[in-house]
Amino acid sequence: MPIELVVPSVGESITEVQIGSWLKGQGERVDRDQPVVEIESDKATLELPAPTSGTITQVLKKTGEIAKVGDVIGYMEESQDSVVAPAKAPESQPQQPAVVEPKPATAQQQSPKSVQPAEPRVMPAAARLLAEGGLDASDVEGTGPGGRVLKEDVLRRAEVSSSPAQPSTERPDTLPATQTVSQPPGHPLQSIPAVAQEGREEDVVPMSPMRLRIAQRLVEAQQAAALLTTFNEVDMSQVMSLRKEHQEKFQSLYNVKLGFMSFFVKAVIEALKDVPQLNAEIRENSIVYRNYYDIGIAVGGGKGLVVPIIRSAERLSFAEIEVTIAGFAERAKHNKIGLEELKGGTFSISNGGVYGSLLSTPIVNPPQSGILGLHTIQERPVAREGQVVIRPMMYTALTYDHRIVDGKEAVGFLKRIKDCIENPARMLLEV
Repeated sequence: MPIELVVPSVGESITEVQIGSWLKGQGERVDRDQPVVEIESDKATLELPAPTSGTITQVLKKTGEIAKVGDVIGYMEESQDSVVAPAKAPESQPQQPAVVEPKPATAQQQSPKSVQPAEPRVMPAAARLLAEGGLDASDVEGTGPGGRVLKEDVLRRAEVSSSPAQPSTERPDTLPATQTVSQPPGHPLQSIPAVAQEGREEDVVPMSPMRLRIAQRLVEAQQAAALLTTFNEVDMSQVMSLRKEHQEKFQSLYNVKLGFMSFFVKAVIEALKDVPQLNAEIRENSIVYRNYYDIGIAVGGGKGLVVPIIRSAERLSFAEIEVTIAGFAERAKHNKIGLEELKGGTFSISNGGVYGSLLSTPIVNPPQSGILGLHTIQERPVAREGQVVIRPMMYTALTYDHRIVDGKEAVGFLKRIKDCIENPARMLLEV
């Protein structure tokens, strides 16, 4: 009896998802709870596990198609015996020709091609490539035993389809792809291509739900809030010296490197205590102040930028913050960030410096009231005690909602962060 593969509920207010990569193709065997297909929502990518052990018999929704929660996207057949069933298959195959062969012997000899089914038997790896490429199995000539379509057959067919057509050489005097253009006297005639033959192709790829959601949130932030950005610069000498001095011991104790982000998370918490408006949000005609600090850390994932939350960051040590951030970064690469980890947040930090950004204006993640942008560290000449010296400097940027935060408070916030980073002992002493 066919078993339905149904799109599960992936979170509140989410009614539609996009089908990601099918991890198991049509005809492939799958064990119970083994991931079958990736399902992409506007917040995260989830894997749909197999409800039972069996074989994928039909794929209804291909990669990139939209499905609603509760829709059936495929079918599978449950196997009665996961060990014996594969062994019995070879025994039953030789018995079929003995019964079927005598019936239309003459017709088969006259037209052997008519015996082949409309859809030749496709090997699992080939079925996956067919689904990804949107190809039909009937268009691929199988070279495997019994006309089976192999992975190599699909790759060969794809190469033929993608190779550009060769221009005709039957009549060299006719040039349909070019036109002659008159030039002023003294200028030679030129042949200008009228139609590009290659190198100007376009790929139309639908936006993923996550990318669509990111676009919507960014537009909402620009339209709903009065955003303004202020800047400052920080001398990183003290933090870099502290990291260098304690890095080896820190890494041996906690199995994670001591990075800059933990210092900035601690500095942000100290600054938010001084400027509580940046840890608040506007809710209708009220301002909601929070006495806890859930700091969002923007990390680049396989499907786009995500902002997982460090809950109650004020209660965590430097090591706990670094371990949490390292876990976010690793799981974001494989789209393993959970939905619960993305909800909420009272303030965000975005580190564009890891990509080489020198200066930028980050956009607030609503309904939050502020976001801190960090940038690349560069050695620059600065004045210290009447002398020009070289220091590792970083530009910082604070984008804030001017409806709730005044310019004086925003400048004071960045100034507090600057003081904490340039004098790290102040964060430990809370002064």
